[in-house]
This record gives sequence, structure tokens and C-alpha cells, in this order.
Amino acid sequence: MNEVIKLALGIFVLILGIPIGNVLASNTPEELKDGRKWFYLIILVCFVGAIVSLIIRNDALLFTFLFIAIVTSRSIKKDKKEVKRRRKSKK
Repeated sequence: MNEVIKLALGIFVLILGIPIGNVLASNTPEELKDGRKWFYLIILVCFVGAIVSLIIRNDALLFTFLFIAIVTSRSIKKDKKEVKRRRKSKK
């Protein structure tokens, strides 16, 4: 039962990463433009870390790496959508 609660709490925190990433993207657009390649590197490192965490069976590291990857990827995704919208509005 204790493991189920830990898993449910971890999934809830991961779901919270989606709106947090959106808020960060809307509040820091200048950092997203300058550091796009670094954001992709962070996502890659986090997914590799998540796979390693699965192998060594460390749930805390797994959820930490996945949370960082979700927040970072949502930030980049939202920035891409805004760039497309701006391009369409200029035409």
C-alpha cells in the first residue's frame, strides 16, 4: 500500500510539470530563444538518467529526471507554438 501511495504521488507531481513548464515558457521567452540547444541537451540527459534510474531501481531519481524533462520539453513546445503563431499573424 505504501508503494502505491508513493507511485500515485510521483505521477501527480509529474502531471504538475506540464502547467509549470507552460508558466516558465510564458515568463522567460528570451531565455528560451538563446538557450534552445541547451534545453535539448537537458532533456536528453534527463531521459538517459531516467533509464539508468529504472535499471538501478531508484524511484526518487526516476521521478526527478522525468519531472525536469517534462518541464523543459513543455517550455520548448510552448515556445515553438508561439513562434508559429507570430509567423502566421505577420502574413
